[in-house]
Amino acid sequence: MAAKLRKGDKVVVLTGKDKGKQGEISSVSPKDNKAVVEGVNTAIRHTRQSQTSQGGRIAKAMPIDLSNLALVDANGKATRVGFRLEDGKKVRFAKTTGEAI
Repeated sequence: MAAKLRKGDKVVVLTGKDKGKQGEISSVSPKDNKAVVEGVNTAIRHTRQSQTSQGGRIAKAMPIDLSNLALVDANGKATRVGFRLEDGKKVRFAKTTGEAI
């Protein structure tokens, strides 16, 4: 099964405390059905100071479920992802505009 959302895709959050926020996917975990999006679903982690890093409260992006994310099309709106064959290759396309991603 091909992945509808991949690393580097620009997505919008559909539900939860960060609803409406946009960001870029930095990592995807297909086994857990989750993705980490920059600037979305952040948690504060308290870290101790060490020789290499400053301590304190550090914001860390936590994984969010793929079902709560939607791809952003060229118009800046949320869209569903479809698959079709172009020149013998399977490509993803935005359902709203019909153009290949």
